[in-house]
Amino acid sequence: MDTHKARIGELDFTQQPFVVIWETTRACALACGHCRAEAVPHRDPRELSTDEAKRMMDRVREFGRVVFVLSGGDCLARPDVVELVSYGAGIGLRMAATPATTGLATPEMLHALAEAGLARLAISLDGSTPAIHDAFRRVPGSFAEGIRILEQCRQLGLPTQVNTVIAKHNENDFDGLAALMTWLGIVFWEVFFLVPMGRAQPDDVAAARTFEATFHRMYDLAKVAPFDVKATAAPHYSRVILQRQVAERNEGMRADAPDVLTGGVMFSLRDGIGRARSVNDGDGFMFVSHTGEIFPSGFLPLPTGNVRDHDLVEIYRHHPTFVALRDRSRLEGKCGVCEYRSVCGGSRARAHAVTGDFLAAEPYCTHIPAAWARAHAVSR
Repeated sequence: MDTHKARIGELDFTQQPFVVIWETTRACALACGHCRAEAVPHRDPRELSTDEAKRMMDRVREFGRVVFVLSGGDCLARPDVVELVSYGAGIGLRMAATPATTGLATPEMLHALAEAGLARLAISLDGSTPAIHDAFRRVPGSFAEGIRILEQCRQLGLPTQVNTVIAKHNENDFDGLAALMTWLGIVFWEVFFLVPMGRAQPDDVAAARTFEATFHRMYDLAKVAPFDVKATAAPHYSRVILQRQVAERNEGMRADAPDVLTGGVMFSLRDGIGRARSVNDGDGFMFVSHTGEIFPSGFLPLPTGNVRDHDLVEIYRHHPTFVALRDRSRLEGKCGVCEYRSVCGGSRARAHAVTGDFLAAEPYCTHIPAAWARAHAVSR
């Protein structure tokens, strides 16, 4: 078994995730065309209750002081959101929230979240201008609301993060986005690469060559930016990091490059929460839906149980789907023979969305492994 044991300090991904995301509700005032959750205007009566949510958080705390993210929909659509943040922070979870860019994020609400112990607030900006962002989010004024929320968080001293979905709509907007992130004074930029599930369609996804070009631009930006940069749903960014660092060492440009362990990978971190660059679906990651269903990630909709009936700790450690996702020897196609397998592993969510097989090769990767090239007479 080729099991990926990424470590953040003493955190072993075979035993505990680095981050758990809870989809608090699917209620949201936005109508985003790519929405993973396929959000709707009103709350679902089947949502976890406040008490059920607290019991779930107690079990998550058994993993350690993991990052626990309140997502959605719009988590601010739940009237108990401040109570839940306070409870999670009180038991030692590192609490984060990703509210929608709407009027629900009032100055009073942001202050209450900060007082309750929220460690970070993340909002989505998917273009450097209102025209690009609002067209993607399908609600005029969403961009302006996002800028307002970030500014008010800065006034409160609450660390902020921006999440950006890279897709065809903004594939030529990277420089504008990077400049905007610098101006906003954020601590973290999380760059999502679209997975064609939920409302997102295959035609919305940028080309594999765009992924690759964006990875290199992210790497260059990360060396000079005043904020941390991370890719989500694109573990092959880790491969680019390694390739660039090796090339720079060979050129004598980086005698003091960050620690990179290719056998059980760990990248040095500059993020206040400490997000791991090697997290993948079910491998350092767990997702709980608004009704309590447990998934390897929000982008990989393979149910493995429900927190109302199952122990999420046992599910993460022992469910066959989670175990398979952490066993890199089971990867198929070119991912199975890739020399960067232990570092990357490819997006299991995107493989599933495109092929129906979560162990298939990452369909949006340009890299041709040496072993694959030899076996298939493919030019690298």
